[in-house]
Amino acid sequence: MTAIHDAIDLDETRMLDPTQHPELYDNVRTRRISAFLVDAVIMVVLMTVSFVAITFLGLFTLGLGWLLFGLIWPVVPILYTMFTLGSSESATPGMRAMGIEMRTFDGGRMYSLLAFVHAVLFWFSVTVLTPFVLLVSLFSPRKRLLHDIVLGTTVIRRDDGRF
Repeated sequence: MTAIHDAIDLDETRMLDPTQHPELYDNVRTRRISAFLVDAVIMVVLMTVSFVAITFLGLFTLGLGWLLFGLIWPVVPILYTMFTLGSSESATPGMRAMGIEMRTFDGGRMYSLLAFVHAVLFWFSVTVLTPFVLLVSLFSPRKRLLHDIVLGTTVIRRDDGRF
């Protein structure tokens, strides 16, 4: 455990109050944007691999497999987020690299179904409301985005290092 988590037992914390524990939210917005960029690169690689696999599948099925091309964009990012954010780490690889993790409003860890819904709401809100999604975090003491507020999740630091 890191120094921040030693000082604050997240399993006993019912509310991650930014006024009582501002260190949990220090540079979270910047780290979250950087984490998204790392995750976007990973997702592009996964989508490229999926594209190649579907191309070969289409060749072997005389073009029938190519019907799966339309599923690459929605399925790969949502499954990526569901399996990484919904894991015991409560963070995607990009989030882990940036030293942040997602928690439920009462301090609990994420789970697969909540991560799935979070991913769907994230991609929907980014598609419809870009760049307003980030503006919400400027007025939120926990630096939460719109879909975080709707789902009752928050992103906190998991380390005590500086970004």
